[in-house]
Amino acid sequence: MVTFLAGGTGTPKLLAGAGGVFPSGETTVVANTGDDVELGGLLVCPDVDTCLFQAGDVLDTDTWWGIADDTAETHEYVQSLAERAGLQSGPRYLPDERQTTGRELARWRRFSAVGEFMHIGDRDRAIHLTRTSLLDEGHSLTEVTRLLSDALGADREILPMSDDAVASIVHTPGGPMHFQEFWVARNGEPDVESVEFRGAEHATATDPVLDALAESVVIGPSNPITSLGPMIAIDGIAEALQETPVVAVSPFVEDRVFSGPAAKLMEAEGYESSTAGVAEVYAFVDAFVLDEADGTNLDRPTVRTDTTLDTEADAARVTRAVREALEVVT
Repeated sequence: MVTFLAGGTGTPKLLAGAGGVFPSGETTVVANTGDDVELGGLLVCPDVDTCLFQAGDVLDTDTWWGIADDTAETHEYVQSLAERAGLQSGPRYLPDERQTTGRELARWRRFSAVGEFMHIGDRDRAIHLTRTSLLDEGHSLTEVTRLLSDALGADREILPMSDDAVASIVHTPGGPMHFQEFWVARNGEPDVESVEFRGAEHATATDPVLDALAESVVIGPSNPITSLGPMIAIDGIAEALQETPVVAVSPFVEDRVFSGPAAKLMEAEGYESSTAGVAEVYAFVDAFVLDEADGTNLDRPTVRTDTTLDTEADAARVTRAVREALEVVT
């Protein structure tokens, strides 16, 4: 059995070709929930959903989010209504007093649907509607994710990192904003002063997550700060990772990041934006998979290959390197 830690698109892209190396029935995915937001009353779990849709064979692999061939009539009409009503578009946080009342899972990240800034397809919205309703019925996020997995016919187990709320908050010179506002609405353009995982100090890992972390762990080429940082900040997860074999694929080739805001966020948190910086963040990692063009010398076992993940063949190549690295440390 192998457990993958997933945030953003790095690990799902790796999993796209992993079946011949790590069979789906022997693979568990623990997904980041620090990116989750409540939008128009519905809980949206972007990283969990990317993993769910991939495991259910409905993921839009052109964008690596949402459902393939989904329509977006509701999203477009919501935007149209706001425009015709003369309402401000873009992220609209609910008032402060509304952020901490009602459903506990929604705290610190509630947005109005007016001027909806995240593109949500119609079938995608049905997932969020079902999730939110099941939470309102009293199910935990772990239970809801399992029910959605069954409904989608997912071929591997998907677990949210916690049933407790953790919100990735990016602090900028203009004030704090949720990571979704920073990345989706503002294209990652604001300067970053620091990143906070609000609520992590009160969150706990579930028993299924801790059981999964007792197996060998693989971290894909994800953003170390906002994709993995929320998990590592949760009580019990960092300790579990210290006790089990862990292999990570670097999202950098020396100081060049493949994609996303990892470089800016790492620098804001005091790390070098490079493979060496990733190794510093991941002090618990036992071995790394680096690109063959990456000459970084690390103090841990290293396997090199072409770490490009454009195709399933690429992903299969990189997962073979991951297996080789795991064999060194297990």
